Amino acid sequence: MPHLTIVVDVHAKPDQVEPLKAELRRVVPLIRQENGCIDYYLHQDNSDPTRFLVYENWESYELWQVHMNRSHVQEHGEATADKIAECTRYEMSQIA
Repeated sequence: MPHLTIVVDVHAKPDQVEPLKAELRRVVPLIRQENGCIDYYLHQDNSDPTRFLVYENWESYELWQVHMNRSHVQEHGEATADKIAECTRYEMSQIA
């Protein structure tokens, strides 16, 4: 089975761009060290600074689920909830 790719499109509230960016950057090294994480990248849109994109690959859906239940992920969700205007997550598998 191919690895799992997660793409998250996050839009910050206009007055929360810098606090959200700081929190998004804070968790990157923690997540990259997790078992099953192949890679984890955070991007900010060049023309719309309120928009962030997270691109991550996991060895399996099961290991991603372990990640999603870790305390630092739960804390991250709480820390960002009031800073996000909109968030869409895509769970994908590479097909070619």
